Amino acid sequence: MRATKLTKTPHLSATLYCCEAGPGEKPYAEAHDSYSFAFVRKGSFGYINRGRHFDMVPGSFLIGRPGEEYTCTHDHHDGGDECLCFKLAPELVEEAGGGWQHGALAPRAEFMVLGELADATAAGKTDLALEEVALTILARMGAAGRDDGHGDERIRPQDRKRIVDAAHWIDAHAHEEIDLATAGRESGLSAFHFLRLFARIVGATPHQYLIRARLRRAARLLAQSEQPVTDIAYDIGFGDLSNFVRTFGRAAGLSPREFRRRAHARSAGQRKILQDRISPAA
Repeated sequence: MRATKLTKTPHLSATLYCCEAGPGEKPYAEAHDSYSFAFVRKGSFGYINRGRHFDMVPGSFLIGRPGEEYTCTHDHHDGGDECLCFKLAPELVEEAGGGWQHGALAPRAEFMVLGELADATAAGKTDLALEEVALTILARMGAAGRDDGHGDERIRPQDRKRIVDAAHWIDAHAHEEIDLATAGRESGLSAFHFLRLFARIVGATPHQYLIRARLRRAARLLAQSEQPVTDIAYDIGFGDLSNFVRTFGRAAGLSPREFRRRAHARSAGQRKILQDRISPAA
């Protein structure tokens, strides 16, 4: 495991973890040393916590609690997993409302957008501070539902692999038109069986994951490039600009242009508005 420390303050630290473990690596139990959340930016792996098995795919968030045991598995991917991890002081979690979650958050639009904003900030592509983005994510977690339904340990390993591979395929082809039957064929499953398994394992339907993958890419481009919003909308797979603006606005709480402007805000006051405005979405 390669760890690159990005920032550290009295209440929060950010680290980029890169894991090269793959199939055949023997899993072992570990324990979290702090409250933490980690954005999966690349790859996939299994995360076993409190008897539940979460399949982590790009856009997922892993949740840690001090002293809590967990095990990571790497049966479905040949290494190269990357997570942007934030560790939080207990008093910061308490100030945010406590009630810390367990396990993982399935890919949700508002968290995927924020994860990409954090990633762009870590790469020095925005004028925000990583601490600011982390606190925004923390506030959103306090408002999120406690259980999004995934983490079923009874699913067969071969089905997990099929669906994790499908999630990677959807993520790679998100700019294309993808229907349920096409995605199901990629996994060798009927549309009905594919939909049922995907929702159980990933925590979102295939179409929800497709839209959220597009929004994640949009957030990255808005934060890191000067590409016109209209071009971004069409390049990431939205056939209609107004639909893109509406969908992105629901996820981020800001229009694409405003999101870009706030990501490069120069003043502390402008940056605080970003924290206040980004809101949960369905």
